[in-house]
Amino acid sequence: MDAVNATRSWRDPSRYIRHIHVEENCVDLAVTREILERAQLPWSVVTENRPSVEFADGYPFSLGQGKQHLYLCRNRGRFFKPCPGTKEYRCCGYEVLGTGMNCPMDCVYCILQAYLNTPWITHHVNTDELLAELDQVLDADPGRLHRIGTGEFTDSLALDRLTGLSRTLVPYFAGKPNAVLELKTKSAVVDNLAALDHRGRTVIAWSLNSPLVMRREELRSASLEERIDAARRCAGWGYRLAFHFDPIIDHPGWEEGYAETIRMLFARVPAQSIAWISLGALRFLPKLKEIGIGRFPGSRIYFQEFIDGLDGKCRYYRKRRVGLYRYIHDRLRRYADPRTCIYFCMESREIWREVMGFDPDEVGGIAAMLDRTVFPDHDRLQR
Repeated sequence: MDAVNATRSWRDPSRYIRHIHVEENCVDLAVTREILERAQLPWSVVTENRPSVEFADGYPFSLGQGKQHLYLCRNRGRFFKPCPGTKEYRCCGYEVLGTGMNCPMDCVYCILQAYLNTPWITHHVNTDELLAELDQVLDADPGRLHRIGTGEFTDSLALDRLTGLSRTLVPYFAGKPNAVLELKTKSAVVDNLAALDHRGRTVIAWSLNSPLVMRREELRSASLEERIDAARRCAGWGYRLAFHFDPIIDHPGWEEGYAETIRMLFARVPAQSIAWISLGALRFLPKLKEIGIGRFPGSRIYFQEFIDGLDGKCRYYRKRRVGLYRYIHDRLRRYADPRTCIYFCMESREIWREVMGFDPDEVGGIAAMLDRTVFPDHDRLQR
């Protein structure tokens, strides 16, 4: 798998797409026409709720081919939902804006492989309805705070060269004092962000890992250098930044690998620009192991000792997680600005106490910890 990423740059993974399929009732939408004009790719109209393309292999082995196909359609359900956290582990109160499903990158550990049943990439083009739904939610209670992300079921920026969605969302959130948008990516697609009036209401975030994991397990993703360079550019445009060390993966040389990533991050990105950094160890649904081994026989990440977590996901043993977390957390604290919130994504209060020395509920909860970094009027507003 090293050779795949070494042969070319994947700073913009949308270039992997070869064909666009457009739902019949979306052909005349302005958003659709703009995407087709930007992409300059072959496209076809489909009358049913799926692209008219057949793959030699069934799902999930069709994912490699399916990610070359972009399906433009309407979202007929809700756009805005709470993050699907679990009561057994501490959640940050994140909220999800569903702009599409799947992405052109192909991470060995991607949970979507076990959630989806279709291999192509979906992007919703009824943007006017998305904004109307957001208006309804955000304006109903102006005193309630919202941290909202588009990266739960797709990468927030991987398709932005084609969709231009950031040029709609960033100015929209600039006018919403009770909401902050987080755009999380493994790409380096940031050109559309340069001239936008964001007013500090958008945080640009990157998933980071050790260089070895990024090369071997995150196919068609931007390199560490490309991601950090993109982050540096966004900091120069006045954006707050965030970084997510998730999933942290135990592998030979992990200590030096994560240390290298942390050194490079703080050598090139202003520490004071970073709003938050999350930590989360590898966890996955049991059926993802079979999918991952089948699709990526060269990967070894599933061939370790795991236990069944309280949320039904496979996790490293608690002692192993604590060892990984302590090492990475200690090194982050050497460089991070004191105002940067470092937190765990979906971990127990016992892990919090063992590694960080406190239970987040003792300081108002994870949501309050994060809100204080981006909402100047946090104490006046509420969740």
